[in-house]
This record gives sequence, C-alpha cells and structure tokens, in this order.
Amino acid sequence: MIAVSALLASVQAQAFSLDDVTARAKALMQKPYIAPVSNLPPVFSQMQFADYQKIQPRRDKFEWRDQDTPFKLAFYHQGMQFNTPVKISEIVGNNVQEIKYDPQDFDFGNLSFDSKVTSKLGYAGFRVLYPINRAGKEDEIMSVLGASYFRVIGKDQIYGLSARGLAIDTALPSGEIFPRFTEFWIKRPAPQDKQLTIYALLDSPRATGAYQFILKPGADSVVDVQARVFLRDQVNKLGIAPLTSMFLFGPNQQVNKRNYRSAIHDSNGLAIHAGNGEWLWRPLNNPQNLTVSTFQIENPKGFGLLQRGREFSRFEDLKDRYDLRPSAWIEPQGNWGKGKVELVEIPTADETNDNIVAFWTPDEQPRKGVPLKVDYRMHWTMDEPALHDKDTAWVKQTFHTAGEQTQANLIRHFDGSTALMVDFEGPALANLPGNASVGSQVSVGDNAELIDSVLQPNPVIKGYRLTMRVKIKDPQKAVEMRAALVSDGKTLSETWSYQLPPHSGAYATY
Repeated sequence: MIAVSALLASVQAQAFSLDDVTARAKALMQKPYIAPVSNLPPVFSQMQFADYQKIQPRRDKFEWRDQDTPFKLAFYHQGMQFNTPVKISEIVGNNVQEIKYDPQDFDFGNLSFDSKVTSKLGYAGFRVLYPINRAGKEDEIMSVLGASYFRVIGKDQIYGLSARGLAIDTALPSGEIFPRFTEFWIKRPAPQDKQLTIYALLDSPRATGAYQFILKPGADSVVDVQARVFLRDQVNKLGIAPLTSMFLFGPNQQVNKRNYRSAIHDSNGLAIHAGNGEWLWRPLNNPQNLTVSTFQIENPKGFGLLQRGREFSRFEDLKDRYDLRPSAWIEPQGNWGKGKVELVEIPTADETNDNIVAFWTPDEQPRKGVPLKVDYRMHWTMDEPALHDKDTAWVKQTFHTAGEQTQANLIRHFDGSTALMVDFEGPALANLPGNASVGSQVSVGDNAELIDSVLQPNPVIKGYRLTMRVKIKDPQKAVEMRAALVSDGKTLSETWSYQLPPHSGAYATY
C-alpha cells in the first residue's frame, strides 16, 4: 500500500501544472527580452482584414474531432498584424505534446498564393468550441488572438468586449506596452468534463507571467483565472484583469448625425463593488481628449464593464446586435490589498476601435523575482441585475440633454443649462412601502453650479428618476457629479458617478 501511494504521488507530481508555467515565467524574467520577429511573407503580412477573414479552420480538422468530448479546438492562421506564431501544446495525462501547424487545417477560400510559403508559418491563436446553445451544435465560446487578448461568450451571446492578461503603462506619455501570450498548454478534457483548463506563458519587455484559465461554459460562461506576474523592468502602471471595450454614443452622449440607432456600444458603464460594500456606477463617455479616471479601492469585491439595458429597441441594429453582447465582471478571489480601479476613455470616430479600458492597479508592486499572485473569476453575462445585491438599487440609464424649463404658456424654454436624468431601479425600490420617504443626495464639482434637482417616481420601471440641471462654469474643464438615493438615513442605491468631459454638450460630433 505504501509503495502504491508513493507511486501515485510520483505520477501526480509529474502532471503539468501552473507551477511549471510559473517556473518558466521566472526563468524568462531573468533573461533579456527578445522581441518577436515576423515570419510572414508579404502576401500574408499585407493582406486586408476581409482577406484574412477568408482563412477559416476546416471543421473536419478540428482538434479532438475524434475524441469523446464536447469541447473542440480550432486555430487562427497567421496574417496581418498577427505576424508571429504562438506555440500550442496539448496535455494528455502526464504527456505534453506540441500541436504542430498544418496548412491542411485551413480553408483559404479564393486567396491566391504559393502554397510553399505556408510551410514555415504557424498558429496565431485558437478558438474553443462547445455546444452551448443546443446539443450537437459546435458554438465558438472563446477566442484567443493577438497579444494577450481573449473573448468569451455564454448562451445566446455574441462577441463584444475583450479581456487581456495584463496591461502595462496604459495611457501614459511613455507609451503602452502590450504583453504577449507566447505559448499555451491546453488540457484535453475527459468525456465527462464540463470545463477546460488552459495554461499560458506571457512575455514582454517589462514583465513575464504564468496563467491558468479554467473555462466553464454556461448561460453565463465563467473563467477562473490564476495569474503569477514577474517584473523584468520598471513598470509605471501595472493593470491587473484588464477589460477592453467600445463606446461610441448613447443616451448620455448622443450623436448629431442622422443615425437610426440611439446607441452604439459594447459596454455603457463601469461598475465597482468596493471593499467597504459601496457600489459605484460610472457611465462611459467618448471624450474629445483622452481621459483617465481613478477610483481608490481597497480589496475590491468586484468591478467590470457592463452593458446595462439590453432591450433591442435601444440599438435597433440587426447586423451587429449590440443587445446580445455580454458584460464582463471581475470577482477577485482573496484580498487584493490597496490599489485602484482605473478607467481610460479614448476618443474614437467609429465603432471599429476599442476605446475603453478598465483594470485594477495595485499601490505596491512586487519585488523583482517575487511573483504578484492574483486570482479572480470572470463572469461573461447578460444578466447584469444578478451581479447586484438585491438590497441596493442600480442605475438603469443616464440621459444627457439641454436643460429646459416649462414656461407659463407651456412652451419649453432652453435656458443654456445642462440636464442629466438618471433612472434608478431594482427590488430595493420596487419593494418599498407606499409611505416610504425617498430622497436624493447630489454633489457637483467646483466647475459647475447645481441649479436644481428633482426626484420623482418612475412607475414604468418601478423605480425613480432623478433630474438635475447644472450650469457649467468653464467648458474647457471637466465636471464631476455624484448622486445616490436615500431613505431615513439609509443609502438605497449605488452611487452614480459621472463626468461631463470638457466641451461636452448634449450631442457629440464625429
């Protein structure tokens, strides 16, 4: 019995794990950084996106096609900016073997090139397929492509915002560095497995890292992340659990060009659940100049870029279906200590650019050679209310418009002020007794004067609407505003924390 136990322990010790990747990341950190060199011939490096999309994996060549598992793997071909190969290996028991590149795995459509040029190319990334919507249908549920980017979806969702492994020096004058996943190890799932384990090695001039991702498909797909980050050189800003999204316009920042859509965005706000229990909601903007907002938070309970209010009528877009794009919620595991959630908003003229970034940055960085250990769970969901404490109301939507008053003749008069209307909803409001006294707490920064605020029930959503009118003092400067609902000294809602960017009006121009 002792011999058998020792043998089992020996076999288990040999199994590939996060510790193996961590050892590689530490060893890599101790060596000078070697920048990847493109191996693409011009026919692939100079192709347009429409041509790159023609290169599709062949379904009959999916990895694990002949295995008894609902999971399948498919690969991205190199092309355009995806110009250096990533190494992808499969873990089967205690064996690790590289999945070799084979051009026969791809359908190149009508692209014309010398087939010999593909022989030395490789994979740019991979996709995970799983029958999430109905049995027997292989739905793509995870995409890993480019730097350390990846996207995940759940049942009835389509791709929207992205996650990243790590962000370095985002929005700093020195320029951002984009760490890159250079190697992956994927554990072949057993027939009964409902999750997929992926390991990744990250490299960059400033940091290396080891990652374990456990993907659990479902109505809300969940990814459990364990990250071990080593600093190789000076990092001015370290972004943990970064999310990248797009916000072009919405009711809080309308567009003055004719557009049948009232909103175009993958996310419309940053939500934060602070360590002290406070909830914050920051509606997103598409500013005229780069804007960075910082929220000092100790031991955050969660944060994420959300798509609140996903009725189809908000978007009316049958092609891009913004109403089906998920929110991403980061749920830290353990104490993260002192730090801040940072929101970066970048001007964009169209919806093809991801112009929103949010991440956690610790106040203290690890010493060289000592890994920063960060664990968290990612929720990819369309059920945003489920993320919230039922005892706390949340912001349903924000409207930004020209301030107005109704004159004695009932004609509306626009008085040059700026108006914000905020709808609050949730069980905390719907279940209030009829005689409950509900009020609001509103504050504005030094660059604005609060002319008035009016709170009224909104029976349509069984909540309340808060209308505020402000006079901006200097249009060249931003205005910070905060508001929350209260009753008998108790806070009923999350804190609406909004910024009117410089030059902000009721409409934006692009």
